Amino acid sequence: MIVFPAIDLKNGEVVRLAEGDMDRATVYGDDPAAQARLFAEAGASHLHVVDLDGSFAGSAQNREAVESIVAAFPGKVQLGGGIRTPADVEGWLEAGVERIVIGTAALKDPQFVKDMARAHAGRIVVAVDARDGMVATDGWAEVSDVSIVDMARRFEDAGVASLLFTDIGRDGLLKGVNIDATVGLARQVDIPVIASGGVKGLIDINTLMQFAGDGIEGVITGRALYDGRLDLTAALRVAERT
Repeated sequence: MIVFPAIDLKNGEVVRLAEGDMDRATVYGDDPAAQARLFAEAGASHLHVVDLDGSFAGSAQNREAVESIVAAFPGKVQLGGGIRTPADVEGWLEAGVERIVIGTAALKDPQFVKDMARAHAGRIVVAVDARDGMVATDGWAEVSDVSIVDMARRFEDAGVASLLFTDIGRDGLLKGVNIDATVGLARQVDIPVIASGGVKGLIDINTLMQFAGDGIEGVITGRALYDGRLDLTAALRVAERT
């Protein structure tokens, strides 16, 4: 299982939000590249980066910060936030990003996502962000009438690399991962699932590892790392068990 340390960007700074609320941001640093290097030094081979401003604006807003992270991190960078056109996807892949996370566009323009997944095999991740089981879009500001399973199944034959499932009600709150919903989704689709939202400590990593065989590919963690509740090296050790 892959552990993805998260770097969320707002106005060029490293932040974490509570329940996706931009007004409830905690700033953890003003040097994203330095943070990426720290994660690499702890042993991380993958990184999850989100352009939060881009999620709301619909286009890249933290380009310089993302580029600095890609340059500083020796592993693979996964990027989401405001990526909604072929030019966006291709531009970031050419800039060295390994995988692109698409959320809002996946609901509003599924054909675009399918086209990108077929053109860039194994490099497109669909974000399935949920509030009470329904898909949320536009930086989580809007909630649709589409269920997470229905959304996920739209992409089963498109060559999507993974589904990134986030329970918004837990994100940034250290309540623990919604294991039931995450594993339930993984069991109902043929696409690997990345868990996100609410990781509070090593117990979540241990629990998710029990379901790796059900299709849990990885887990994203942010606030627990920044607050010192989760040791990244220890988490990586647990996740690498076979």
